Amino acid sequence: MNLSLTHHLFSTSPPPPPPSSKSPFFKTKSNTRTQPPPSSRSCKITCKILINPSEKSFPRKNNKPPPPPPPPFPQPPEPPTIFSPTTIPPPHHNPFQKLAAAALDMVEKSIVTNMEKNHKLNRMVDPTVQLEGNYAPVQECPVHQDLEVVGTIPTSVRGAYLRNGGNPLFEPISGHHFFDGDGMIHAVTLAAPENRASYACRFTRTNRLLGEAALRKPVFPKQIGELHGHSGLARLALFAARALAGLVNAADGFGLANVNVVYFNGRILAMSEDDLPYTVRLTEAGDLETIGQYDFDGQVKGSMIAHPKVDPATGDLYTLSYNILSKPYLKFLKFDKWGNKSRELTISIEQPTMIHDFTMTESHVVIPDHQMVFKLSEMMRGGSPVIHDPNKMTRFGVLPKNAVDESEIRWIDVPECFCFHMWNAWEERDENGDKIIVVINSCMTPADSIFSGSDDLKSELSEIRLNLKTGGSTRRVVVSGMNLEAGQINKQQLGKKTRYVYLAIADPWPKCSGIARVDLETGEVTKYLYGPHRFGGEPCFVPVTAEEEDEEEGYLMSFVRDEENEKSEFVILKASTMEQVALVKLPKRVPYGFHGTFVSAQEIQRQCF
Repeated sequence: MNLSLTHHLFSTSPPPPPPSSKSPFFKTKSNTRTQPPPSSRSCKITCKILINPSEKSFPRKNNKPPPPPPPPFPQPPEPPTIFSPTTIPPPHHNPFQKLAAAALDMVEKSIVTNMEKNHKLNRMVDPTVQLEGNYAPVQECPVHQDLEVVGTIPTSVRGAYLRNGGNPLFEPISGHHFFDGDGMIHAVTLAAPENRASYACRFTRTNRLLGEAALRKPVFPKQIGELHGHSGLARLALFAARALAGLVNAADGFGLANVNVVYFNGRILAMSEDDLPYTVRLTEAGDLETIGQYDFDGQVKGSMIAHPKVDPATGDLYTLSYNILSKPYLKFLKFDKWGNKSRELTISIEQPTMIHDFTMTESHVVIPDHQMVFKLSEMMRGGSPVIHDPNKMTRFGVLPKNAVDESEIRWIDVPECFCFHMWNAWEERDENGDKIIVVINSCMTPADSIFSGSDDLKSELSEIRLNLKTGGSTRRVVVSGMNLEAGQINKQQLGKKTRYVYLAIADPWPKCSGIARVDLETGEVTKYLYGPHRFGGEPCFVPVTAEEEDEEEGYLMSFVRDEENEKSEFVILKASTMEQVALVKLPKRVPYGFHGTFVSAQEIQRQCF
């Protein structure tokens, strides 16, 4: 969700070699890549509501013996370090650099900061609004084990839930958007047979975080909160001057790594769309360690978006990379399940566009080209570089997964559509036999509302149908009158026709008061509401087994904050009934965040660096 205007000014360099691990629990590998083995209908909407359901567990029909329990959580051998600026040694500057640092600090204080004081902040970039209550940052939390569990952790839920979010290390100097915080991952590790749980949270040690910690101050421009008008240009110039003087490391990336967590090819990747991913290791004790920036062994030179897609049938990873300064503005990338890049295609678009997410079917990827675009010239006129272009028509590009050239993409116009997130897509035939691409997403209006602070924001679950024969499209609202954002399907069904989607009920926006299971066939909505003064986030779907075909057979999980009693919890629901089966009481406050994933015990053991 980060919109870097400076990342593309500098090239990235490969990360330093990671430390080795000799943990008996984890089967780590010394090689950097795992090697391959040989060889338009209407819907009636009804609603069931469950408020604070029973905390008892529900028996599950399963004739298979339970998997062997994981090893118990070992205690850390020594008190862990809590990251703060004082834990990073200050840089050694020569006399010229010291003089340059003092001069630039004076320019910042006397000129740039005064310019920013004259810039009126809307509530979306006002730090007094964006960092109040449970949006306020927290310190790192080392592993706390043997947490109190109410109910029973399902036997199939063995592993760790990892959720990312923005957590600024320093108090903002001027504007601050929810998307501008430094990346912090919150981890709940679950040992189902013993009904045990642990919790930890750690900053992802990005180049940006380490550089600012060493200087004891924020120096990288906040991509949304600060880059407005002439003061934003002054911030960019100030940063460029510091980089030229060698006061900050501009060569190794600007990313926050704060949006998403993805598991691929033995690696846990912390991702944001303004940089390369960062590899994070989950330790035997349930703690988190940053290994370093990951460029797919030198195969990727630029940034990647934070929502790649892993094909459940092949294990291949598909992703996009966009550039806001120079052509080509957009690239499509494909990697096989062992991390080898097999495709890199240029996708020609007329202007740099914000493409936060995309989706795919069994044989195609679907790429949105929205009306939200980057225009740096707007800063010269005192505005934001991210604008809504009313003269541009939104369109979706349908590209075969194995395309060898961008000429194979088919663009279809989709009027009045801006979707920040896309949940699934599949292929079917209509009554005339035409091939249709069905896209399930949440359409947001006004399109720029998450940047402008509009009070009229709506995010409606919608079905878009793209006719590949006629080139026409239709859009139908599946659920109206309810903001549904941040969610998942059963990822084993990605690209196939699905019946259910699980979404956060984003009311009152941007807080999430519960979880909605939406039946896409009938329009029925089943809600789980957290209760008065209780709010959560994106629900994560965990299937019962790795080969499960029934898309309802699984569990949902999310962090919850009780704002009245000032307590944080972790809840687990049975997806088919939307009833709570377990609740973990957490030792520290967990701020509201973004996206996460569940990493199974087997995947944890297969981590490699």
